[in-house]
Amino acid sequence: MDWSIGNILWIIIGGAIIGVIARLILPGRQNIPWWSVIIAGIVGMFIGDWLSSLIGVKETGGFDWIRHGLQLVVGVAAVWLTAVVFGKARAGKASA
Repeated sequence: MDWSIGNILWIIIGGAIIGVIARLILPGRQNIPWWSVIIAGIVGMFIGDWLSSLIGVKETGGFDWIRHGLQLVVGVAAVWLTAVVFGKARAGKASA
């Protein structure tokens, strides 16, 4: 993987886009901080890329619909999991 400054910026920007779209797709309100949405989106990008390489669709001619779809699906799951974890953590603080 290329760890140049430009690529790192694209990972952050792409992760933010995936995270925000994933948060909009999920029903209801997710009471989680913005930085966790970006991290969940970055996780979605990496795992989606990995899954797409496993099934052989990471690099295709034209726009990589399957790869980006996998990134979004994993991003939705990551945002949902983050909301569950933060919800339990905040509920624990409220009852203490």
